[in-house]
Amino acid sequence: MSSATWRNFFTYNKYAQITARAVRQSLKESERVVAEKRGTTALKYQQWENGVGGPQVLLNPEEVKKVGKSAAV
Repeated sequence: MSSATWRNFFTYNKYAQITARAVRQSLKESERVVAEKRGTTALKYQQWENGVGGPQVLLNPEEVKKVGKSAAV
């Protein structure tokens, strides 16, 4: 069996996501909480008109709040 057999089943991004999750889960509780905070991403968009940016809008603010609360516990 080749060491790259994961490529037959999912993309590199999915592979990296799975391995990162496994590493975070193997950490001690205090380090795990800090690592989960670093792993949180927020997607924003901003409408630009005539070279001027409008307000930035979070695409999913509920997820950011949910992760922030769980990481603070």
